[in-house]
Amino acid sequence: MARKQRNAAPLVASLLLIGVFTTAVGLGRALGMPMPSFSVDWPRSDGKVMVPSKPTRLSISSLGVRADVVEVGKADDGSIAPPVEDPTRTVGWYGLGPTPGEPGTAVIVGHVDTDSRPGVFHNLRDIRAGKLIEVARKDRRIATFRVDSVEEFPKDKFPADRVLVHSDVPRLALVTCGGEWVGGDTGYADNIIVFAHLA
Repeated sequence: MARKQRNAAPLVASLLLIGVFTTAVGLGRALGMPMPSFSVDWPRSDGKVMVPSKPTRLSISSLGVRADVVEVGKADDGSIAPPVEDPTRTVGWYGLGPTPGEPGTAVIVGHVDTDSRPGVFHNLRDIRAGKLIEVARKDRRIATFRVDSVEEFPKDKFPADRVLVHSDVPRLALVTCGGEWVGGDTGYADNIIVFAHLA
């Protein structure tokens, strides 16, 4: 399906944090661009809680995604600031939340496209339950998550009660945009969210 040209100004998968997250705006569809994979010889998680350590690389082998992870925080409007680096090769970990492998939900956001090319999460909606997501961390361990579900939500009905579950179980939420392009400050009408747990 053809995409209309548009400015790259809208943010992707932005979330507002005022006790709960709500979504902001998106850039479009995104494709995981190949990057050198991180070492598969690093120690992996065994399903137990891991100590805090910042993520450095995201790998989704079933989608061909290899992306650097950068820390992002809040933008001036209270939303999660998207990564300013190359949207085809970089995702943003929300640094005010848990690191991947810690109890609670680590949130990673990625662009779905720009006005001229696909972004890192172009094919995110195509991942299936049971597939693995690997997050390399600064402590040279890899947190391995198994996908529970891939769901689509209108941006005005972001499932904060599910993303922000208080739990001893380490979880991961990958967020990008989807649905119909509506333009303006909204971008795409929906968010695609992948829910996963530490494998």
